[in-house]
Amino acid sequence: MNGRGNRPDNSARTRGPFAPWTDPDALPLVRFEAVSKHFAGVTAVDALTLDIYPGEFFALLGPSGCGKTTLLRMLAGFQTPDAGRVLLDGTDITDVAAHRRPVNMMFQSYALFPHLTVAGNVAFGLKQDGLPKDEIAARMAEMLRLLRLEGLETRKPHQLSGGQRQRVALARALVKHPRVLLLDEPLAALDKKLRGETQFELMRLKERLGLTFVIVTHDQEEAMTVANRIGVMNHGRLIQVATPSEIYEQPNSRWVADFIGDVNLIEGRIVKADAAGTTIASASVGTLRTAAVADARPGDAVAVALRPEKIRIARDMPVGDVNRVEGEVWEIGYLGDFSIYKVRLGDAFVINTAAANVTRLIERPVGIGDRVWLTWAADAGVVLTQ
Repeated sequence: MNGRGNRPDNSARTRGPFAPWTDPDALPLVRFEAVSKHFAGVTAVDALTLDIYPGEFFALLGPSGCGKTTLLRMLAGFQTPDAGRVLLDGTDITDVAAHRRPVNMMFQSYALFPHLTVAGNVAFGLKQDGLPKDEIAARMAEMLRLLRLEGLETRKPHQLSGGQRQRVALARALVKHPRVLLLDEPLAALDKKLRGETQFELMRLKERLGLTFVIVTHDQEEAMTVANRIGVMNHGRLIQVATPSEIYEQPNSRWVADFIGDVNLIEGRIVKADAAGTTIASASVGTLRTAAVADARPGDAVAVALRPEKIRIARDMPVGDVNRVEGEVWEIGYLGDFSIYKVRLGDAFVINTAAANVTRLIERPVGIGDRVWLTWAADAGVVLTQ
């Protein structure tokens, strides 16, 4: 808490006009240059190239085994690439020992020393570096204050809550003033509410300290919340690198669209494509129109990615909508602030739609078995050719 109730802390804004990757003159802080890594003949990272810029909060997101943690460990110095280079601020650090890199890593398990106090854990790395006692004390006090650990200095890890242990591990990683902080699934052990609070706390810390953060996670919501950019990985390759909004609104493939959030993928073939948009014939929903211009020709197979929240549901037949289809409500998932409706069309194809629960209780809600109409705007769908 910032001592001012629920009012936001404007001293460290978590979002702003930050996009150095769009500047052709901007130099990356971290560069993976055609990096590959294999384990027992299995490719973990496959000729991957990636730039991460100073002050960026970058998320590596993907399913288990996609290579994201291996990539992080190569940056930390715990593993060496079989091919390619890792550069930090233009300097090749591929063969530099982990303890000599200005990089620190916070592990998923926190890896706190059980026999040391909070103060001992936070100060451990500084003592190993042989810093003067007064500097150690000053840095430790700063971190304890920054991470709200004051008064807990003499406690051992087993005497702390999960959230407190997480903050101790973060303080230990930050106290050495690394150029880059690496976070390996750092919030996985926290409950949902605390995880959400800590995500925003990490964002504020990054802004306040002016550091570069790289986080590995399989939690899509977490990546979308904290990151300036997301690198979506699969089978050791980067499938798409973009901002959270671009990843969600403009996925570059069926795989990314399906992996990020909930989506309806409607398969079909191009009927007409011009500057005004694309007309697609689908066996599931009939003819549909998108405002997106497809890089495809008539007859080509494509998919339209349509997010559930962009579809309207109503019991009465709408008038004037570009895209509309009738179906039967098959299942309903009530999630409090909104509900998910699974609507089965005539050929058993199911479309998911999300609707906010804003109707009054005296109004009859859409129920299971109701015949309903689904409609969406031409600019709601994204045409995918791969």
